[in-house]
Amino acid sequence: MSGKRSKRTAGTQRTELKWTLAQLAAIWTVSDLGYYFLLPSLGHQPNYNAGPVAISLYYIFWLGIAVITFWPLYRTWPRYGTWSTFENRLTSYLLWCLSFATCALFAAYVLPAFPPIDWKESWNPPEIRVATSWYFLPKSIEILFQQLLVVALVLAMSAARYNLRQISLYCALVFGAMHVLLAFGGVPTGYVIRFMLSATAFGYLFPYLLLRVPNGLAYSYIIHWAYYAASVMLPHIFATPVK
Repeated sequence: MSGKRSKRTAGTQRTELKWTLAQLAAIWTVSDLGYYFLLPSLGHQPNYNAGPVAISLYYIFWLGIAVITFWPLYRTWPRYGTWSTFENRLTSYLLWCLSFATCALFAAYVLPAFPPIDWKESWNPPEIRVATSWYFLPKSIEILFQQLLVVALVLAMSAARYNLRQISLYCALVFGAMHVLLAFGGVPTGYVIRFMLSATAFGYLFPYLLLRVPNGLAYSYIIHWAYYAASVMLPHIFATPVK
């Protein structure tokens, strides 16, 4: 009897995982297509530098969709990790304050201090190459949205009894593959490939942080955000256009 119950439970978990994967794919794909096609139809240019407020509101909407959709999974988080959420409140407060201050100071003071990029190519530069301080308002919200989708994927696979190595491999593949949607934004192929490879590497790391490290979501978010900060900053230092 217990064997039948175990098989039934495993089958239910796999079915729930497939449903979660379908929801994740739908939310990520529709949100990206809406960014590239819906916003322009409403008169808003899909450009973080040109429309930071409108795009921020757009991703706040999708944040809500993600939380509502995957709330049952988020509630199981402590069960599949080795920590309790915000167990050490002082550490969490310090991490939050330091992270927020660092991001704000970078966007408000560090980035404007760099000389502007002298773009001499005949083709339009990717927006990340000419990002302003306002770029990081919608980008910070979009990164949180992506992080919540990754959390849902990791928790769904944990519930289905995948081990950490398996979760990391699948998360790397999914997170890397989803960045191919950047091609819809007219981003040069070299950029698409670079972001896909970086996303694959980060996708492999995120599950460990989320399941094994206290305040892992904060560290995961910081690494994700820092990658974009570096991608914006480095062209100001080494301003050679990438074709």
